[in-house]
Amino acid sequence: MRPEDGGSGSRPDGPSLLPDLTKVRAVSAVTARGVTELDAVYHDTPDLRLTAGSLTLRRRTGGADEGWHLKFPVGDGVRDEIQAPLSDTLPGDLAALVRSRVRGAELTPVVRLRTSRDTSLLVDEAGRTLAEVAVDTVRAERGPAGTLTGTGTAEWTEIEVELADGGDPALLDAVEKVLRKAGVRPSSAGSKLARALAETEPATKGTGPGKRAGAASKRAPVTAGDHVLAYVREQAEAIVSYDPAVRRDLPDSVHQLRVATRRMRSVFRTYSKVLDRDATRPIGAELKWLAGELGVDRDQEVLAERLTAGVDAHDTTLLLGPVHARLRIWDAAGRTDARTRTLAVLDSARYLRLLDSVAALLADPPLLDGAGRKPAKVLPRAVVKDYERLAGRVEHALGLAPGEERDLALHDARKAAKRARYAADAAEPAIGKPAKRFSKRMKDVQTVLGDHQDSVVARDALRDLAVQAHAAGESAFTWGLLYGEEESRAADRERELPRIWRKSAKRKLRTALFD
Repeated sequence: MRPEDGGSGSRPDGPSLLPDLTKVRAVSAVTARGVTELDAVYHDTPDLRLTAGSLTLRRRTGGADEGWHLKFPVGDGVRDEIQAPLSDTLPGDLAALVRSRVRGAELTPVVRLRTSRDTSLLVDEAGRTLAEVAVDTVRAERGPAGTLTGTGTAEWTEIEVELADGGDPALLDAVEKVLRKAGVRPSSAGSKLARALAETEPATKGTGPGKRAGAASKRAPVTAGDHVLAYVREQAEAIVSYDPAVRRDLPDSVHQLRVATRRMRSVFRTYSKVLDRDATRPIGAELKWLAGELGVDRDQEVLAERLTAGVDAHDTTLLLGPVHARLRIWDAAGRTDARTRTLAVLDSARYLRLLDSVAALLADPPLLDGAGRKPAKVLPRAVVKDYERLAGRVEHALGLAPGEERDLALHDARKAAKRARYAADAAEPAIGKPAKRFSKRMKDVQTVLGDHQDSVVARDALRDLAVQAHAAGESAFTWGLLYGEEESRAADRERELPRIWRKSAKRKLRTALFD
């Protein structure tokens, strides 16, 4: 919060801006802790790529946590912070985490914030700390392209209140009420950096918070091209956002990054009447390469979870030999190799060129005549075309006898189901509920076919584990048992597919797209 112009509060033993916070229920005393001088230099590219992605990178001296701080958005009002020790240059680990956004651009100082922080503690009758209150007097300096020559400056004072661990959130509401009565109002800026950028922006035309790298127009999508590009832009943002999550080995991050690459590649192929395939085809080929490389890590993760669940589902009387130990060894070897390969891909020049190509396409999209037409005319036709492709593959697969050839045909149908689903997802903002219902049905088909394919892959792995166990003089019984169960599960999915397909192939699902 910051004080109203001309307004202030006061209390005898602390900063003049603070009213008497002992009026807050449960607060017995306000204990002054003294003043700390903080000097933070925020780094970004000249066109503010980190700011555009709601990331902040700063080098701060002073205070207990001086050093480098990198903050990522993880939800509404929630940020994840990573710290590194103080050094003259940006630590390599942090540089890697912002590489997907920065790429070849230079990171330079863009804003310097000098803060005089006067801290007090709110304590109860027992002397326990309830919250910390900081009155920050801030001076911001900014120069063109981050030179910090002082061509733009701003000053303000703000109050921050932070609960102690395990504190009652109701206390914050009570403190805010007292502050408001004293003339203090909430800040309209989301952070000190946001306010500094807004208040120190050069008067001449240049890069500022309103001219961020890759910033999309705020105009609502109107044409078919608008909707397709909005979907491509969403996937591009997902790729650069999940890159640091993959580097940090966060749960499901590899999967989400891989899905974004597949969605983008799929929409390039589906909406060839909107975006020129001569321009998107090379990018699509690189997206296919990236998804394939990421698949090594993701497929190992999925397979390990499936095999572990299969083992855990059985009573120990059916686990003959060191089954858990062999599975752990197999998984550890696979994950180590996959993890190393994934990080090498993200650090490669080829990957960075791909990100640059996507950014260039969005900056100057290769639009065709269909892009300027109404989405209700263009998008449903493309969705139905993908459906027809799926229908042909499903009918072909169902006409084959069980076996390897059918397994391959069902896998091809699974990929077609994904493409039809992604096509509908891209069209949903324009078409609405009909596209959402269609996507749901395609997902049902994809799920059945996906479980079937996972069983095919699991059986290959189980056979390898059985061979390894036999060669080591161990019993292969359990691996054979799991193999048979996977065979049965795959057969169940094949029997289930015709029923799921009949529901998904209803004509009304497609005709509704044109209403």
